[in-house]
Amino acid sequence: MKPSLSLLTLIAAALTPAMLTAGPAMSSPTTSSGQTAKLALSRSNFGSILVDNRGRTLYLFEKDRNHRSACYGPCATYWPPLLSRGKPVARAGAKQSLLGTTRRANGSKQVTYAGHPLYRFVLDQKPGQTKGEGLTDFGGGWDVVSPSGKKIESDG
Repeated sequence: MKPSLSLLTLIAAALTPAMLTAGPAMSSPTTSSGQTAKLALSRSNFGSILVDNRGRTLYLFEKDRNHRSACYGPCATYWPPLLSRGKPVARAGAKQSLLGTTRRANGSKQVTYAGHPLYRFVLDQKPGQTKGEGLTDFGGGWDVVSPSGKKIESDG
């Protein structure tokens, strides 16, 4: 098993001058601001995984406990929480019975799936990208989410 790359190494390698001047798009921790989150399943190199309404991969954070997020500050900048104004909606194979929300420190509602708060990864810019899979930063591991709500770990 090869060691996982660090988040900072990946970000440093991927940053372009345009991204460095992008401002709010890179630093905003919200993903569905003012909208109801819609989740679905999509095929990937890891099998069927959970994605947001734009086809972007969703992740769970192994450091989260008791249905609560442990990702704030710089963590939430690189791993924006999936937020929802209304009750999240399951589509295309996702299970409505596994969807829920948890309150973040600022009062916003973060979407959960099988009790896991959900996040995107800032370097996943297009549908189908899974650049965050297997990273271990901010005190825990990051993994894509299976249809049953369990983490899918890469073999490295």
